[in-house]
Amino acid sequence: MSAKLEHAKALYLEGIRDGRAREAMAAHTGARYTQHSAGVRDGVEGFVAFFEPFILRNPKREIEIVRALEDGRYVFLHVYQSLNEGQHEWVTMDLFDTDEDDRIIEHWDVISAFKGPGPSGHTQIDGMTEITDLPKTEANKATVRLFMTEVLQNRDFARFDDYVAEELIQHAVGLADGRAACRERIEEAQSAGVRCEFVFKLIGQGNFVVSYSKSVQDDDAVAVFNLWRLAGGQIVEHWSNVETIAPREEWANSGKF
Repeated sequence: MSAKLEHAKALYLEGIRDGRAREAMAAHTGARYTQHSAGVRDGVEGFVAFFEPFILRNPKREIEIVRALEDGRYVFLHVYQSLNEGQHEWVTMDLFDTDEDDRIIEHWDVISAFKGPGPSGHTQIDGMTEITDLPKTEANKATVRLFMTEVLQNRDFARFDDYVAEELIQHAVGLADGRAACRERIEEAQSAGVRCEFVFKLIGQGNFVVSYSKSVQDDDAVAVFNLWRLAGGQIVEHWSNVETIAPREEWANSGKF
């Protein structure tokens, strides 16, 4: 495990699960800590001010880091949280930026309620976890970027079947398995006026690619993390988290992006 990945995991496991927010920030962050999580201010004091009361409200905290990958200076975590013996269950997708010493300096996340098995029979967190095909990292990133540009932004479905496998394994809430269900959902959303405004970050490691983007519909905006697994040059498995972006006057930091 790399040092940057150790630092990112430790913020969760030491800082939140083990209830040592201030100590974890001191041990694992750099000269700055720029925060994009809703309701959390920048810096050590912002993290502590948010999580110390959170820890008191939730004395029983189960946290499982389900997937972790890294690309250059960036680290991504896919995390399941159960609070107070299942009273609250959450799925978080987190992206961390690191400095030259591999310490955390910036953080983005999207948080969704854990829903359990959906129409596909899968949950938001189960499925493949093993990172393989490291030599194909850049090719897989390019495939996902083209898919998002051509299909989600330009609404061009001419190559949809090239990008998405027929037997797509689906973990997104409310979606069944298969290419056809995925295409139908995207077309329905676009017909309703939803558009992918921009892709903010896209990273990958081997067979996994992560995209962080903003979608809008009229005056409503959402932040979206998508986690894609590829095989044979196609998307074969998909997870996602979606979070409504609050009005600017409610932001505790510079915003989701």
